Amino acid sequence: MATSFLGLKKSVSSGALNAAMEGDGFEYSLGPPDSGFSIFLADRTKKIHFIRHAEGYHNVATKETGSNDCLLRGNEPASAHHLYDSRLTAKGIRQAEQLRAHLATRPSGARSFTAFDLVVVSPLTRTCETALHVFGQPREPGKPAFLNQVDAPTNSPEYAAGVKVAPPRFLVREECRERWGHYVCDGRRSITEIAAEFPNFDFSEMVHDKDVFYTDERESDEHCCERAVKFLQWLNSRPEKCIAVVTHSSFLRHLFGQFGDTLKADDRDDLQRLAGNCELRSVVLCSHGVKDGKKVDPLMPPSANPSTVRMESTYEQPLSI
Repeated sequence: MATSFLGLKKSVSSGALNAAMEGDGFEYSLGPPDSGFSIFLADRTKKIHFIRHAEGYHNVATKETGSNDCLLRGNEPASAHHLYDSRLTAKGIRQAEQLRAHLATRPSGARSFTAFDLVVVSPLTRTCETALHVFGQPREPGKPAFLNQVDAPTNSPEYAAGVKVAPPRFLVREECRERWGHYVCDGRRSITEIAAEFPNFDFSEMVHDKDVFYTDERESDEHCCERAVKFLQWLNSRPEKCIAVVTHSSFLRHLFGQFGDTLKADDRDDLQRLAGNCELRSVVLCSHGVKDGKKVDPLMPPSANPSTVRMESTYEQPLSI
């Protein structure tokens, strides 16, 4: 397995909301043997803040029934199931609003709050809803930042000083959607329908209107791992330095499960553990330069040829959709 290039600040079991993201200190896994440190060129790094979607109705259903069987389509088309492309519950909306309040008071850089250059969103409804409740209305696609200024978070020193900030763009990408297939919650509606509900989201990089990926078969672990790494390659190609990604638990498990081999056990477990609803996990992405400038092809349905990508564990966590 390739050497790890993602690191995560150790979380604190204090019960506070997203305690793991406090501060800006991150641990890395590369460096001279026995040094315990790593040095990266600053212009090859960027912060990526991964957010799992808030609680959806499918999460409630699996908890109440004690299994994932309630997410199977039965004899009806998957799209006819009431949990297809599941939405957020009222509790999920509150979770997203709590995270928004936390970000409004979390210092980052020279500001008293955390601001993002870009928000990348899975095209499923629950992630779009989560992004909207966490970050508010996005900047309109194609509109420059200086023409879309809003107030800084209420009660912040910047707000008192009359400082204006530009909301981030919301860019929708298929690559960070949930591991697809088998469970109805992981199919999506057409982009035509979703875009009508979320008009200021940028869907310009979506290739398929209909969900051409969802089938009765679960996406393989290998393919999910492959597209997760390709997604990192795409993130690395972006000019932005502080990016939020609103995504899903199984996708994150397949992503983080490929990294952390050289971290100490506590940090590895912290990186690879199952993400909770509306949990934010912040990492530093460092490019080694070997894939810089390489084209990242649009995500297409997998071929029948088996992959050779290795994932250390293919164990499917119960109730982890």
